[in-house]
Amino acid sequence: MLPTARSLSLVLFLAAFIIVPPALASESDHKYQADDPVTLWVNKVGPYNNPQETYNYYSLPFCHASGNTHKWGGLGEVLGGNELIDSQIDLRFQKNVDKGSICELELDETKVKQFKDAIENNYWFEFFIDDLPLWGFVGELHTDRNSDNKHVLYTHKNINIKYNKDQIIHVNLSQESPKPLEAGRTLDMTYSVKWEPTNISFAHRFDVYLDYPFFEHQIHWFSIFNSFMMVIFLTGLVSMILMRTLRNDYAKYAREDDDLETLERDVSEESGWKLVHGDVFRPPHYLALISALVGTGAQLALLVLLVILLAIVGTLYVGRGAIVTTFIVCYALTSFISGYVSGAMYSRNGGKSWIKSMILTASLFPFLCFGIGFILNTIAIFYGSLAAIPFGTMVVVFVIWAFISFPLALLGTVFGRNWSGAPNNPCRVKTIPRPIPEKKWYLTPSVVSLMGGLLPFGSIFIEMYFVFTSFWNYKVYYVYGFMLLVFLILIIVTVCVTIVGTYFLLNAENYHWQWTSFSSAASTAVYVYLYSVYYYYVKTKMSGFFQTSFYFGYTLMFCLGLGILCGAVGFLGSNLFVRRIYRNIKCD
Repeated sequence: MLPTARSLSLVLFLAAFIIVPPALASESDHKYQADDPVTLWVNKVGPYNNPQETYNYYSLPFCHASGNTHKWGGLGEVLGGNELIDSQIDLRFQKNVDKGSICELELDETKVKQFKDAIENNYWFEFFIDDLPLWGFVGELHTDRNSDNKHVLYTHKNINIKYNKDQIIHVNLSQESPKPLEAGRTLDMTYSVKWEPTNISFAHRFDVYLDYPFFEHQIHWFSIFNSFMMVIFLTGLVSMILMRTLRNDYAKYAREDDDLETLERDVSEESGWKLVHGDVFRPPHYLALISALVGTGAQLALLVLLVILLAIVGTLYVGRGAIVTTFIVCYALTSFISGYVSGAMYSRNGGKSWIKSMILTASLFPFLCFGIGFILNTIAIFYGSLAAIPFGTMVVVFVIWAFISFPLALLGTVFGRNWSGAPNNPCRVKTIPRPIPEKKWYLTPSVVSLMGGLLPFGSIFIEMYFVFTSFWNYKVYYVYGFMLLVFLILIIVTVCVTIVGTYFLLNAENYHWQWTSFSSAASTAVYVYLYSVYYYYVKTKMSGFFQTSFYFGYTLMFCLGLGILCGAVGFLGSNLFVRRIYRNIKCD
């Protein structure tokens, strides 16, 4: 046992080392003394309209010294496609530079063609100084010039840095001296640095990157208010209609003082949800699969809530890849929940192959994401993009899953199976299934499933626009308080709508409510994906196979998680409702 424990400790230490990067010099505490070296890190370059199609900065033929230092970030930063390289430009704290030389760039036909292609595709680049980003464009296209000299390359970078005492507060980059691209010409690549004092505190240095007018627009506040009013209306409607109907049904069904003729007449006229009490708790088809989905969805619901709260408390949007890193670590640590919920549900419904259920629960969602990620990674490798995930990072992710997530899911399954797995249905399941009568088209499970996602999608529609815009249009999403409110509204609306759908289905004497309640809530993700298609063609200027694959691949991954989350919430809400209404009737 001792060597195994040591091996596990070593693995976890290596994972932690890669997840949390080591500190570098003054950047560790962001404090500098006069004349201290300040590193300018070059990161990536790519077409502005395609956010995921990024390449190493030196994939373009900018001249650079050999042996550049690489800054390896955490897990989330690597997954985000960042690769920081020391530019070796001489920057000193509080030391102005009127005009310094970066290099002399000798142009040949190949380099000219590369730069021209980049300028035609509107290539942008990203630098970092003290973890603060700077952006600029490679060059400019002059349409009013002749065809030979319309491409110009910026040759001078003007860096403006504001500081407060010993800390860097703000950085800005402007470019000058556009020069035409001609083979055989040598361009002097230069830079200048200007330092200015400021009274802005270090805690607020990231505020300049936040788009307050966009995210805190009146329509954002109005959408929250509108969704909140819909929650009040919907919960009131469910309470009024269902409780009133159920109260009348209970009163008639529980009468004991009627004469025999009245009782027989009532029984002969009996219809709806009470007639299926002998089948409503029949185990659903594909029990292991739905148990795994419900368990995974319960974990994802807790995970999203936890990450949102951490983002609110810790301002995770400030750090590169901090949200992704937090999500992966919290997913691994919350795997106990998925195992517990899945194991309890599987055991309560008489499942026997609990090991199969446990493995399916622990691997279903990660392997779905892995399958999509594998395809996207293959495309990224083919294009030579920074979006390609290095093999070492994949190993770290697998280690986190294999040594943290999987064991916790196993432990949760054991606890759920032994503590909450005893069958305790209010009604006994009959041996012979009751035939399901033909009903009108709008009471069929497929229609109920499709209609069930409309209202939940309506409650998050506006927030999806802000989330999509922040992810695909270079905006920093920081309004996690809004997201928390929208998430809670989504949960309440999903539960209410799914309960209504389940009640209609049972009244139609269809007792296959388990899969219907799950798919009814999960259909919210279908509408989100359809909205993403609209967003792609109307709200963006993305193009090319690479960016299209990444856009719809990542959106599919997001919608799979959202569908499983909503489906589990809808199922668990319907399960409580069904058990509650059948608890008060007389079961044979």
